[in-house]
Amino acid sequence: KPTRQSNLAFEIVVSHFNEDLDWLEQHSDECCVYSKGGEKNAPEPPLTFTPLPNIGREGHTFLYHIVNHYENLAEVTLFVQGRIDDHVDVTVTEMKAKALMTAPGQVTTYPFRELELFEHWEGIPWENYPCWKRWSSMRMQKMQETPLELFQKYISEDDRVPVAIGFAPGAIFAVNKKTIMRHSKAFYQRLLHKMFLGEMAHANPETGHYMERFWLALFNPSEYVQWDVSDVSNAERNQDGQLAKGRWYRTPMGAADDLGAMRRGEESERPESSISPSTGSSNSPVSSETELSTITDEETLDGK
Repeated sequence: KPTRQSNLAFEIVVSHFNEDLDWLEQHSDECCVYSKGGEKNAPEPPLTFTPLPNIGREGHTFLYHIVNHYENLAEVTLFVQGRIDDHVDVTVTEMKAKALMTAPGQVTTYPFRELELFEHWEGIPWENYPCWKRWSSMRMQKMQETPLELFQKYISEDDRVPVAIGFAPGAIFAVNKKTIMRHSKAFYQRLLHKMFLGEMAHANPETGHYMERFWLALFNPSEYVQWDVSDVSNAERNQDGQLAKGRWYRTPMGAADDLGAMRRGEESERPESSISPSTGSSNSPVSSETELSTITDEETLDGK
């Protein structure tokens, strides 16, 4: 287990399974890698790593880090998966520069994948989304409680039912220490235990997919929780260049291909089926799930 410095200005928390981490080599001294692939998939030097059991996808990894380093968090933490090039088209150096501008209360996200909308509060109807078949066809530990029950009790601590929340596919984001610490350590311990321990200590728990959708709403509810259909930003895009509040992309039901909305620069594909639930305006397209190579139940990639 690597020695960790104190009073860090910046840190990259990496949820790793077996991905090639050469893209992090120039920032190895700023990385806190958690590897869930066992000895055969261990990262190569100069990267050091902490081994973890292969449970809970990236959500477990990120919560584990917050709980275990709550008193010694970096001023800004960039949370990433072992592979990001299917979601982000900038360098780690560029990501760091943007992350360091993350103010308290803000969450920094990284296009080219558009922010997506989550509204399946009674449960994700996996069977209605062929493009998500890679997840529904794998062995998945189902959660008995609905996303709404979990969100109300463990995230928002509010009895209201949101119209929708916005999320970053792949859970790649940067957040300020002060934002994380708006919630107590006990809050994150409770969330970790509920979502990823006990019966949910599984390589592909349904709660991992829920947590991917909850992160932005947890850290910045004013921007990423839409409580009413009229609660829509006047601007199309937020300060990160992402789709603004209430304008997030909705994956069409029945979509066969998980192609994602790849928005590079000012170019954007805008299918006619992409409609905002609250404004009726077109949004840029994205799918909700991370692209992956074929994997087995026994080798479910963490954070994918």
